[in-house]
Amino acid sequence: MIKPRAPRRPIKRLAKPGVVRLGSRMIGILMLDTAFPRFLGDVGNPQSFGYPVTYAVVPGATPQAIVCGDVTPWVDAFIAEGQNLVAAGCTSLTTTCGFLTPLRDRMEQETGVPVVSSALELIPDLIATGGQPGILTISAAALTDRHLVAAKVPLETPIQGVDGGHFATAILGNQTKLDPSLSQRELVDGALKLVTAHPKTDVIVLECTNMPPYKSAIEAATGRQVVSILTAINALHQDRLAAN
Repeated sequence: MIKPRAPRRPIKRLAKPGVVRLGSRMIGILMLDTAFPRFLGDVGNPQSFGYPVTYAVVPGATPQAIVCGDVTPWVDAFIAEGQNLVAAGCTSLTTTCGFLTPLRDRMEQETGVPVVSSALELIPDLIATGGQPGILTISAAALTDRHLVAAKVPLETPIQGVDGGHFATAILGNQTKLDPSLSQRELVDGALKLVTAHPKTDVIVLECTNMPPYKSAIEAATGRQVVSILTAINALHQDRLAAN
């Protein structure tokens, strides 16, 4: 099994020196403005973590706005909330949407702490260690070269979406109900399509941060290793522990 690592990136000096308590190991999570339930395993559920996390919602940043729209107008809002989390003692940041990876560089520059914005950022290390990853995304139609380039993902990486199904419709429509059983069936079906079309794929990367609750079912159905934003966050947490 390939063991993913947190993306290694040089971090610039803190924008506000001294505001981070060096003993803190808290991860700050920048949340989209959502209404759907957050099941265990979802990044938006604090019980998905075995260590301290804290959240900040970016008002108005709905899934539809971020996934299907241009994230550029939201840069300042995410940076502002990220700076607030750092001021509150967070020593690293992450997000609840894999489509935010184009904002990562600016967020790191402005907050001065490591940022993991998407599971897509695991892919370069997976490839470097011999993996052949494929991407399962909430929307193949919306996942563009811009997102892949920002995460340093080769453009030829296999991609399978679950566009138009219950899971995607409920998340992108910010609905208050999400059927976990139906969602699981759709994601397993999508993962099977991915590995059938690209049988050399040996690692499935879950782009969407709402997909990790179904990780075990996807692994069981496909026989492939499955990684997600939780994989990246946990690796980042271990890095910060080592640094402290």
